[in-house]
Amino acid sequence: MLTTFACSCARNGGKLVAPVASLSLRRLTLTGTRDFPQHLTCRSVSLSASSRVAAPSGDPPGWESFGSLSADLSARRSFKKTSPDLRDLPHLDGDPRDEGEEEEEEEEEPLQAARRPRRRNTPYWYFLQCKRLIRGNKLQEALDMFSRDMLQGERLQPEEFNYTVLMGGCGRAGQLQKAFRLYNDMKKRGLEASDATYTALFNACAESPSKPAGLQQALKLEQELRRKNYPLGTITYHALLKAQAKTNHLQACLHTLREMLQNGHVVTQETFHYLLMGCLNDKETGFRLALQVWRQMLRSGIIPDSHNYDLLLRTARDCGLGDPAAASGVLLATDCRGRSRGREASAPRASLDVDLLEKQLFPQPDAHGGGPRDAGHDSAHLVPVGATASVPPSVCAAESTAPNLLDVFEGKRSAVVSLGTAAEASSRLALVGGAQGLLEKMASNGVSPGLRTLSLLADMAEPGAPSLQGLLKVAKQHRVKLDVGFFNSAIRRAARANDHEAAKAVLSVMRQRNVSVDVQTFGCLALACERQKDGLQLLNDMKEAGLKPNVHVFSALIGRAARRLDYVYLKTILQTMTDMDVWPNEVIIRQLEFAAQYPPDYNQYKSRNNYLVHIDGFRGYYQQWLRQMPAQSADGEKAERRPQKDELTEARRNQRAAARRFHSRNPDKKSSSVQTLF
Repeated sequence: MLTTFACSCARNGGKLVAPVASLSLRRLTLTGTRDFPQHLTCRSVSLSASSRVAAPSGDPPGWESFGSLSADLSARRSFKKTSPDLRDLPHLDGDPRDEGEEEEEEEEEPLQAARRPRRRNTPYWYFLQCKRLIRGNKLQEALDMFSRDMLQGERLQPEEFNYTVLMGGCGRAGQLQKAFRLYNDMKKRGLEASDATYTALFNACAESPSKPAGLQQALKLEQELRRKNYPLGTITYHALLKAQAKTNHLQACLHTLREMLQNGHVVTQETFHYLLMGCLNDKETGFRLALQVWRQMLRSGIIPDSHNYDLLLRTARDCGLGDPAAASGVLLATDCRGRSRGREASAPRASLDVDLLEKQLFPQPDAHGGGPRDAGHDSAHLVPVGATASVPPSVCAAESTAPNLLDVFEGKRSAVVSLGTAAEASSRLALVGGAQGLLEKMASNGVSPGLRTLSLLADMAEPGAPSLQGLLKVAKQHRVKLDVGFFNSAIRRAARANDHEAAKAVLSVMRQRNVSVDVQTFGCLALACERQKDGLQLLNDMKEAGLKPNVHVFSALIGRAARRLDYVYLKTILQTMTDMDVWPNEVIIRQLEFAAQYPPDYNQYKSRNNYLVHIDGFRGYYQQWLRQMPAQSADGEKAERRPQKDELTEARRNQRAAARRFHSRNPDKKSSSVQTLF
């Protein structure tokens, strides 16, 4: 402290009295020059010429020239006021007068540590972390990091991409409300949404479990964008098409397609992919709609890809053709007018006529009260044939001889002159050339079939060894690794055709190829177990394989037994369910209700037969079994508590209705135990 005072006097030109200088020199002497740097000592006690004093006589030798460098250092305008050594001086000498200064320094150190800025993460860093978590299927952790760590912990101002990545994760998970909650919060913060933001929101509408809610939110968002006059990109338009297609709004898809063309966007294979997806929701006429979209895609010069072929096969498997006369008029007659235009198919790309496509997909009734306008006018030269479609050829045939509508769409000659009912999936597959014809068409377009394509063909082709061997050859040719899903499709197809031997043959092929079976495999096999010995053998095989039958396996067994009205078989299955603690769901309750019904117009007091004796025995066992077995929800979860009177499940309602029907015909068998159902 004294040395500092001496330096201050030297800078200001003041005089230093002798006692003060002496005390300063004694302090330096006690401290020791070996522990104190020489240049700091000279700098700290440098005195000007006017304030130089003589050293006391009692000082050690060598101090008589102290302060001789003050003339050189006094001209400096900047001095180092503090250093680590000077800050350590109060601790070395232990002067009690310096305790106040020491306390002040101790108080300043925590303040400096608090004021020191700690490292803060950026919004982009949080964007990368949330993206990594979402890719790892940890959406909730990403949402917690965004709300707890970023917003509440570090109080960072989020950017648009922070919200967009979370909306995308919520959309893929089907969480529609969370996605739009994030969107509303983003608008409150004044952030501008981008094309990626709207794409994520439309995708959330498409993946929503509730299709009406998804369609409503998509329409609201579309109206908001129209009010803002916001120009959408091609990817955002495709997301809007996906939302409209999955929510069963095909006409809205056509309006969006028309808007895309008006705004100068290019129609691609993905565009028609979503149009075919919209046709899939119409189970009655979806296959006819898909064929019309397919023809328009070929006329536009767009080559289908593997996803388009898969969707065409899905519509052929799950959807019908509708009215055969209307389908023949729309698919064949309008194509004849297209042939007269010459060689449009040779052009690289033609313009897409959305208005014509809309008229073909949704034909208006004729003003004179006839059928659709496009049906029946140009088909007079067509030679009608039988009302059923041709039988599809074998997959392993050398050349496809089946009539192919896809050849008709390309302007080639074909044997198709009219369309039949095509009630079966195999008949609808035959209209596009069968399995072999479709594979040849894919090869001509340069498209290789994948696992999904082969699985769909196995689920639709005629059951038997030739069809399966042909698909196995195709898989080997294109190096497609077949999994258990492919063989499950082949087993399901054989079981639906009541060919139990063909289903067992597929199971033997799985063993040869070392493909492990799963519960779904036995569920497909259960569709072919019409007799009790087959069903019991299936349950025994599952036990040997280390698998426990679930509710779907028992539902398949009960369905086959109820179709044959084998009540002994049904009792055995119900007893096995009780032993294995497998609880029934609503589907099983409906199947058992069908089996427990009396024949129509039957009077048990007028006649008697053994068939109805079995029904009465099963009905009594069924009612007792209902009281013992707890109800189960549709997703297979057991009810944890007994529902109250005002919140009965569907299964309980069916049980109550079954009990009322049983005791209405048997009034003398009422008991107090039945009241437990109510």
